[in-house]
Amino acid sequence: MNVVAVPEFQHRTVLLDEAVDALDLTGVRADGTYIDGTFGRGGHSRLILSHLGPNGRLFAFDKDLQAIATAGQITDARFEIVHDSFATMAQALAARGVDRVDGILLDLGISSPQVDDAARGFSFRNDGPLDMRMDTTRGVSAADWLASETEQQLERVIRNYGEERFAFQIAKAIVARRAVEPISSTRQLAGIVANAVKTREKGKDPATRTFQAIRIFINKELEDLETGLSAAYAMLAPGARMAVISFHSLEDRMVKQFLASKVKVEQPDRRLPIRAVDLPQPLMKLISKMKPSELEVEGNPRSRSAVMRVAERLPESRPNRSGP
Repeated sequence: MNVVAVPEFQHRTVLLDEAVDALDLTGVRADGTYIDGTFGRGGHSRLILSHLGPNGRLFAFDKDLQAIATAGQITDARFEIVHDSFATMAQALAARGVDRVDGILLDLGISSPQVDDAARGFSFRNDGPLDMRMDTTRGVSAADWLASETEQQLERVIRNYGEERFAFQIAKAIVARRAVEPISSTRQLAGIVANAVKTREKGKDPATRTFQAIRIFINKELEDLETGLSAAYAMLAPGARMAVISFHSLEDRMVKQFLASKVKVEQPDRRLPIRAVDLPQPLMKLISKMKPSELEVEGNPRSRSAVMRVAERLPESRPNRSGP
């Protein structure tokens, strides 16, 4: 792999102490095995390592080459970075002889350095190439996708992934503009959206939802989250915790519904002759739901929308069939 220079962009890890505390790295758990599903610039990983015992292990995942380069600066033998999505955690750790872990942290979305680097194309605030890929070595760029996708699919993506009520007008405007010239820069796309959106949300740029939608679609973020949540649950040892930090309603809704499916179990008709010990039991229990403090939001306004949900895998109950 080529060495990637890491630009000097500031990043503040959201819910840093709270997320690591939620994993409960105390006692014998300090020598357990953990996953940081989104390394980013390593804030959570470094704090986890500071709590790990000598026999502890931490596997981190990221698709971003700059994140991989930053992770390469960590020389701790207990740490390993995997250049891939956290959705592949089961296969990646199986290849390393690991099938159970003692805690998993998923910090979703994009990092401040990715947003602030105009060359990545994630933000409309500074002009740059319309790329938006987390991993620039794989997949189709946003510019190439906008150049070839049908108007109907553009509308569907912008509406479903951006929750944008003017998706039809935006998709129509994109198709009209690309017939005249290629849409290759963030400023071009932001201008097209601004002209198509009839009313603006207070304090929000009209391009916000469209950029979010395209980024989520291009990087298969919701597909990765769906796969990753199931893989994470399957890998958690009894008593192990999963903490997930999300930054928009689509992600948080998926996390909330997934955890609810493990916490709540359908009970049979009470009139049936079933012993209490044989009744279906919940698979997880909710530990907490948390948002950044006012102090954190004041120091880092981008943390405002963050929500962290924490759940713990319960021991599997085995019916006692020795009785009558």
